[in-house]
Amino acid sequence: MHAQAHLALHRLRAAELHAEADAYRLARSARAPRPLRTVLGWTLIEVGLRLTAAPRRTVALP
Repeated sequence: MHAQAHLALHRLRAAELHAEADAYRLARSARAPRPLRTVLGWTLIEVGLRLTAAPRRTVALP
């Protein structure tokens, strides 16, 4: 593909992604905040997953 054509397509796609990100940010800010119970529940789930996914360390014998 010609370099100029590739660059034009890249700029077009980047502009589309920026527009989507802006729209997402606006929609997210307009949405009502999540209840504390939901936020706390997901936080506890995340902490639990991190605790269970922690790699076990092996102890080297002298």
